[in-house]
Amino acid sequence: MKSILKILSISCLSLILTNCQDMERPELGEYPKDQANLPAGNLRFFVPFDKSGTDLKNKFAEELSGYPCFAPDNTITQVDGIAGKAFKGGGSQVFLKYLNSNDFANKAGSFTVAFWEKNGDSSNTEFAFSMTSDNWAKASMFALFEGTAAIPTIKFFVDEQPGDKWFEWPSDSSLTGIYDNQWHHLAFVYDATTSGMTLYIDGVAKSTKTWAGHGAVKFNTSKINGFRIGGSGNPSEGWMKSWSGSLDQFRMYVSALTPAEVNDLYINKK
Repeated sequence: MKSILKILSISCLSLILTNCQDMERPELGEYPKDQANLPAGNLRFFVPFDKSGTDLKNKFAEELSGYPCFAPDNTITQVDGIAGKAFKGGGSQVFLKYLNSNDFANKAGSFTVAFWEKNGDSSNTEFAFSMTSDNWAKASMFALFEGTAAIPTIKFFVDEQPGDKWFEWPSDSSLTGIYDNQWHHLAFVYDATTSGMTLYIDGVAKSTKTWAGHGAVKFNTSKINGFRIGGSGNPSEGWMKSWSGSLDQFRMYVSALTPAEVNDLYINKK
């Protein structure tokens, strides 16, 4: 009899533990698949910030894969954008999290990152996006903005492990306007054939910075672990502030867009 009771007790305990584990684990439907069924073309990641839905998780979903963003903080809001609705940043360590940037990192020999931004004068260093990674920078790619309205600074970082590159536009008065609290279109275009990155603002090429003799970018995809819009890879670092302004029509291509293609994004508010 004691043996039977012991077996029953062990069975009951096992059942209780199993049920507890089930309660702690979200349904499988909460987790998107690692591989999205993406359409053909060079556009590999696109967030318009105005999809239909009952909450920001779905309204800020990635367009091509349909993946939602994860757990947006309640200080983030949806505001009027350049086309439809847009993202408005919240606290200094608040951002939108995505499972990944689809297959961008696997295919981006040449690439373009383009988006609309609206921000006021800020004394902070703010990050527009970051492709997070297990490396010293906690990101394989990001764009940060600092400086003042009169002489702003933009820095675009790429890390391949080994080897990294900072494309910098420091204290550049030709970039004035990006902190005037009006919508501006920015495009960072890296062309593997020239090893140059060109910064466009409102459809106009400002200048090109060269990664001498480098050629195609080769991200270490084994280290990349996520993607963030409006935040850095390491927000616990006090100087790495999240984007306090608005962003709209965030696009990532695995090609170097031509000047005409960049201008089309600007003219047609894409």
